[in-house]
Amino acid sequence: MIEEFKEFTFKDTSEIAVPKRIVDQVIGQDNAVNVITKAARKGRHVLLIGEPGTGKSMLGLALAEIMGKEKLVDILSFPNPNDENTPLIRTVPAGKGREIIAKSKIESMGMLKNQNVLLFVLAIISMIAPWWIRSSYLAEKGGSPTSASIMFAAFFMGGMLFLASFVIFLNLGKKMAPNKTQAPKIIVDNYKRKQAPFYDATGAHAGALLGDVLHDPFQSGGLGTPAHERVVAGMIHKCNMGVLFIDEIATLQPATQQELLSALQEGKYAITGQSERSAGAMVRTEPVPCKFIMIAAGNLETVKNLHPALRSRIRGYGYEAFMNETIKDTKENRMKIATFIAQEIKKDGKIPHFSREAIILIIQEAKMMANRKGHLTLRLRELGGLVRASGDIASEERAKLVLPNHIMKARKISRTLEHQIADKIIERKREYEVIKVTGTQIGRVNGLAVMGGGSAFSGIILPIESAVTPGGKENKVVATGKLGEIAKEAIQNVTAIIKKYFGEDIKGQYDIYIQFLQTYEGVEGDSASVAVATAIISALKQVPVRQNYAMTGSLSVRGEVLPVGGVSSKVSAAIDTGIEKVIVPQANLRDIILPKEMVGKIKIVPVETIAQVLEETLDWKGKESVLKKIKAANGSR
Repeated sequence: MIEEFKEFTFKDTSEIAVPKRIVDQVIGQDNAVNVITKAARKGRHVLLIGEPGTGKSMLGLALAEIMGKEKLVDILSFPNPNDENTPLIRTVPAGKGREIIAKSKIESMGMLKNQNVLLFVLAIISMIAPWWIRSSYLAEKGGSPTSASIMFAAFFMGGMLFLASFVIFLNLGKKMAPNKTQAPKIIVDNYKRKQAPFYDATGAHAGALLGDVLHDPFQSGGLGTPAHERVVAGMIHKCNMGVLFIDEIATLQPATQQELLSALQEGKYAITGQSERSAGAMVRTEPVPCKFIMIAAGNLETVKNLHPALRSRIRGYGYEAFMNETIKDTKENRMKIATFIAQEIKKDGKIPHFSREAIILIIQEAKMMANRKGHLTLRLRELGGLVRASGDIASEERAKLVLPNHIMKARKISRTLEHQIADKIIERKREYEVIKVTGTQIGRVNGLAVMGGGSAFSGIILPIESAVTPGGKENKVVATGKLGEIAKEAIQNVTAIIKKYFGEDIKGQYDIYIQFLQTYEGVEGDSASVAVATAIISALKQVPVRQNYAMTGSLSVRGEVLPVGGVSSKVSAAIDTGIEKVIVPQANLRDIILPKEMVGKIKIVPVETIAQVLEETLDWKGKESVLKKIKAANGSR
């Protein structure tokens, strides 16, 4: 293993230079990087399709970084003197918006100060005048206390009515001249922004994405907040002249996707009520600028559910790119993974550097996670999780460097949910002897399967039993165990193998029953085809199956064993269960990458045909003639 890494002349990750630009930190996505670079220069939209953790959001940030901050503007909402429910929208150069707001507030404060002084003087006069009248009236000859009190009350009430009228007059003045008394509101602020804005709108509701008008319970009485101050810009407006990133874009409501399409086409979109707590359609601004570049992302299912017109807009005015899940295992790409480790350490800022040996072990993990021979995974989010978990353990132990033993410990505490669930399933099945790893039994086989997907594969043991009974008028093949469509079709194809090797039409003579024991999680795919065929032939010819074997592999109608996915995880599960030997397709042999502590704990038997599987796993004692028949049908292979 060490000979593979002669190019690693450094001692630890502190000696690895980390690129400063985000676009240079994206690993293994050369085509997507090329597309993003062109999109940034020409202002094109991009649709990125790929599995989670392959760098889609990072590419969006890279695009914003490349664009720079040219032509950025602040957007302000002004009161409309002609229609208060249609606020005016104006744009000014970035940074000028705050100056306008500050100046307007100072002017408003000056007017308010003068009004407050006048109101204070009038209030004092209104309070003193009744007492002065009362005192004057009592001082006069013939003035009675009763008359003085009446005059006091009259002047006091008159003063209060005067003050109330004055306040109402001021409010009417504001209504008549709103531009002089109401400051505008800055709804998009790009003050001191160093690069083009980037907003991640993944999962955003319509109001957050398209803008909204806040609800005001006093708006109908004329005492509420002016309409222009209740306007809230959406992310499409905040990323004007920038980048809007939306992952899993197909999860947006169809109506929201349609509105987003309108914004893309027009480059401007009026803000109105979108949420249940908004002002509804009563307030609608003038069109607000929203000239942004959209990075839409998702998986293959996203393409099916994406609004056709929206995808057409992206294709017609931009690019589509498919994200790589793996890269070839070369010296150059191994160095890229080492650089990725250094990047994660720098971003985290809390974990120590990795030693050369620890880097090599992480690269071995990248090989295992790739599930493809001669490749390294590009699902780097999961790999980064292992890096951080290893660094946390090293920090707790106050180690200066992360060493291989820290990674070994991190593996145990950072196992995926699928792995943890698979362990529980295996534990329960062994506890109740559903899984057998010793002896022989007719019609029973230890199959292998996986839970999860992508790099979160976890292997499980899949016990399969078969029984063959004399057929009736309606001969049939019955399979139970919550099977998916592909799994059902694979079982039907097994009948062709029976005909080939034994010349017997099972439909005319037998009913076949196949049971996937306790598969509550369901079975999909055709990787159990080899195990199913072995179980049926064992039951048909009454030849026992060795239970210390487990097997995986797809099966063609000609009896060829074809490659399957997740082989490393399946072999690991067999080791954890106590299986001694495992049958795998010859084509998958180079895909198997095991942790160092598992190497040598199991015998791996590669096969190319079902005949080889049967010869290896069945106990042919007393049935040698059947084996000869199989070999003869198998020919030179």
